[in-house]
Amino acid sequence: MREEGLKIGSVALKNRVALAPMAGVTDLPFRLLCREQGCGLVCTEMVSAKALLYKNRNTKPILETGPGEDPVAVQLFGSDPDIMSEMALQLEEGPYALIDVNMGCPVPKIVNNGEGSALMRNPRLAGQILTAMVKKLHKPVTVKFRKGFDEKSVNAVEFAKMAESCGVAAVAVHGRTREQYYSGRADWDIIRRVKEAVSIPVWGNGDIFTPQDAGRMMEETGCDGVMIARGARGNPWIFRRVAHYLETGEILPPPDAAELKRVILRHIRLQEEYRGDRIAAREMRKHVAWYTAGYPHSSALRGEINRTESVEELVKLIEDWAP
Repeated sequence: MREEGLKIGSVALKNRVALAPMAGVTDLPFRLLCREQGCGLVCTEMVSAKALLYKNRNTKPILETGPGEDPVAVQLFGSDPDIMSEMALQLEEGPYALIDVNMGCPVPKIVNNGEGSALMRNPRLAGQILTAMVKKLHKPVTVKFRKGFDEKSVNAVEFAKMAESCGVAAVAVHGRTREQYYSGRADWDIIRRVKEAVSIPVWGNGDIFTPQDAGRMMEETGCDGVMIARGARGNPWIFRRVAHYLETGEILPPPDAAELKRVILRHIRLQEEYRGDRIAAREMRKHVAWYTAGYPHSSALRGEINRTESVEELVKLIEDWAP
């Protein structure tokens, strides 16, 4: 078990459990919930460097942070070293502890632009981006990437060494190739190989859904911390449970029905405050589906929630629900 916290460059984290960035999920309300549940580091949804350059108004809500959320990383994506480093320099003035670079996103429209996981096929350009950013910034730069682009080009170890040589403070490795997206099993052995190849901290990512999963990953790979993505959807308690397990070896129970409803209602109110009534009601549909999956009568509840158009309707449905 690892009792101490983790240091990324000059940034000290209270534990070794992080929330991975997820588009459409890791917005400000969800990050606040995860921090309240003991998450050591949260990360924004990824933001386009070009969108920042052209002052696209859609980037503003992605970049918002809230009190009690620190330390928070902001994740940037792009393929132009000058634009990436200049936009990172602008972001450095903000409330972010770390500047993270996305070199793992598998989505076609990102990859087809030569961004995200496409950069794993172009390590030279990836190195130019990271070097330019590290040279301009005072805050730590980190990078998240995958096992490789496909099984024929597994290069996570070489990629990690390149990133370390550019001066990045930590790497996060998702044990799947771009071609796998999120299917199949994550290859934890590649995380072990990366950890053995570099001296900077390594986050392991992929297939962590329980405290025991996190413990196994730490043990099997030697990684310095775990980064949780899909396992956190509808389950912010996973951070408290994983952190406790890594420190003590004890497994805390999952939330009871009262706690489940309390957190769903808090999430709804945070979304309302952040986005307003109608957008919050629509945005919460997917979250409620995740929160309630596997509970009795959950499919009927989701059907009703998908017809709600206001927060008050949504709140009443949750209050009346008997999980």
